[in-house]
Amino acid sequence: MVYQLSLLDKSPIAKGVTAEKALANTAAYAQAAEKAGYKRFWIAEHHHTEELASPAPEVLAAYLLGVTNRIRIGSGGVMLQHYSPYKVAESFNLLAALGNGRIDLGVGKAPGGLPLSTKALQQEIAAPNRLGFKDKLEQLGAFIGGEKLTEGAFAGLAATPKPQVAAERFLLGASADSALLAAETGWRFVYAGHLNGDTDNLEKTFDTFRAATGDVPALALGVVIAATEAEAQQTVGNIRIFKVHLASGQSVSVGSEEAAAEFARQAGVSDYRVEEKRPSVLAGTARQVRQKLDALHNQYGVGEFVLEFPAVSHEQRIFAIEALAHERLTIAA
Repeated sequence: MVYQLSLLDKSPIAKGVTAEKALANTAAYAQAAEKAGYKRFWIAEHHHTEELASPAPEVLAAYLLGVTNRIRIGSGGVMLQHYSPYKVAESFNLLAALGNGRIDLGVGKAPGGLPLSTKALQQEIAAPNRLGFKDKLEQLGAFIGGEKLTEGAFAGLAATPKPQVAAERFLLGASADSALLAAETGWRFVYAGHLNGDTDNLEKTFDTFRAATGDVPALALGVVIAATEAEAQQTVGNIRIFKVHLASGQSVSVGSEEAAAEFARQAGVSDYRVEEKRPSVLAGTARQVRQKLDALHNQYGVGEFVLEFPAVSHEQRIFAIEALAHERLTIAA
């Protein structure tokens, strides 16, 4: 099957493990992915969590560039609502200049944390002056690459340095509206299937992007790979996801009932409900997962999968990276 595999990592901090060790593990995953032939290695952005070690993907990306040689390195993604598009463009133009043509800029609309961290990140941005997400995305896209803007309030301004090869741009989302936004602003699109596994929503989103651009989105998926199907299913059974629904209509997914209650507390509300959700993952042996990826490729025309390995140990993640790559090489031979 002709499709490419990439990886998304959240730098998980396992119980009893330090942040330093978690970040060293992320570097080891990137090196294993490069050796196994994966196309990209992305790191996520999360704030104020004891379980994840990467609040600044642009910083970690710079380090990963230094410990890899060929694999593309990027964000999956920068939570753009918190930041100046100009500053993000400067950071990723600098990374692109350092990375010799192998930097990706993925951005997302979510806050990447609970209400207090969002408040802290945005405390100096007055609401009347805050750009809407579409305006931020358009401005960021204009600044990426280091060219001077030719019109608008910032005509004549460039986000330097100007790299020889600009970062590739991706919008991460899980709705038809996000797909249309990517199409309208000239960004490639990644459907976040690891966050929303609803098939009807996936099909609607894919159809929207395909109709607008003629292209097929990349598909991000949660994946559990083990030596046996039973072992993989046991791992899936240990993954807990809780969706908090506030009376305002806002909702967010968290990893525990305690985190759900804390989200509501930080949001300053008492009227909420919590729904436990079944994790959206592909699970099985490497061969079974490869077969499921083949089926999705055939059904939707997906040319690239971005895989996340949730809730497993360092050794299991390395095993999954290598086993899936070996399975694809075996089939191709």
